[in-house]
Amino acid sequence: MNLSDKQKGIALSFIGVLIISPDSLFIRLINLPSWELLFYRGLIPFLFLFVSLFLYYKKNFLNSLLIIGLPGLFYAILISLGNTTFVISIQNTNVANTLVMIALTPFATAVLSSFFLKEYPDKKMWLTIIACFFAIMFIFYDSYQGGRVLGDFFGLLTAIFIGGSAVVIRYSKLTDLLPALLIAKFFTILIPIYFMQLFPVSLFVNQEQFYFILLMGVFLIIPLACMTIAPRFIPAYEVEIFFILETILGPIWVWLVIKEQPTTKTLIGGIFIIIIIFIHTFIELRAINKTKY
Repeated sequence: MNLSDKQKGIALSFIGVLIISPDSLFIRLINLPSWELLFYRGLIPFLFLFVSLFLYYKKNFLNSLLIIGLPGLFYAILISLGNTTFVISIQNTNVANTLVMIALTPFATAVLSSFFLKEYPDKKMWLTIIACFFAIMFIFYDSYQGGRVLGDFFGLLTAIFIGGSAVVIRYSKLTDLLPALLIAKFFTILIPIYFMQLFPVSLFVNQEQFYFILLMGVFLIIPLACMTIAPRFIPAYEVEIFFILETILGPIWVWLVIKEQPTTKTLIGGIFIIIIIFIHTFIELRAINKTKY
C-alpha cells in the first residue's frame, strides 16, 4: 500500500496517542514518589531503546547519535523536561486536570510553528483547535478543584515542552532524530538522581510494581517513536491535535481500572472532542483522495 505523507503522519499520530493513553493509569498503579517514578520512566525506556537502536544501526550506532546535532540535543532536553513536568503534574492534581492542560499542546505548537517555522494553520485547523479549546474549557470548568494549582501549572508546562519538541522535529525533518530519544531518556534519568537522597529500590522489592514499570516503559517507547517520526510528514500542530484524544481516553482508563470516575461533563466534553477530531481527520483524508484523481 502506497500512503501519502499526509496519511503516514496521521496514522503515526493516531497510533501513538492510542498507545500512550494508559500512561496516566500506570503512574497511578505504580504509586511511587515523583523522583523515583521519573527515574524508572527514564531507565526502562533507555534500556529498551539502547538495545533496539544498537541492533538497528549496528556499526553506525555511535555516528547516529552524533549526527543529530544541536536540534537533536534540544529535542532531547525538551522531551526530558516534558517527562518531568508530566509526572509532577499527575501527582499533584487529578488525571483529568493534567490531561486537560496537555490538550492545550496543539495551541502551543501552532503558535510556535507560526513563529519559528512560518507554518501557519489553515482555517479548518484553526476551527478544529478553537472547537476543541471550548470543549477543554467545558471539562476544565467542572474538574478544577482548589489547591491543585501546582499540578495544573506543570501540566501546562508539559504542553509547551511537547509542542516545542514537535516543532524541533518539523524544523529538522530531514534528520533522523530517533537516536535523540535515547539521549532524552538519559537526561530523564539524570534529573531525578539530582533530587533523590537514596537510590530507588522499589523495583527490586515490589513485584507488582516491577511489571507495571516494565509495561509503562514499553507503552512509552512506541508512542515516542511514532510522535518523533510523524512531524516529518505533516506539520507539527497537526500531529499534536491528536494529543487531545488523550484528554478523554486517559481518564477513561483510570476510571475503568481504579474507579477514579470522571464527571459527566468530562465525558460529554470528551465525546465532543472525539467527534471533532474524527470530522477533521475525515475531511483531511477525503481531500487527499480528491487530489489523487
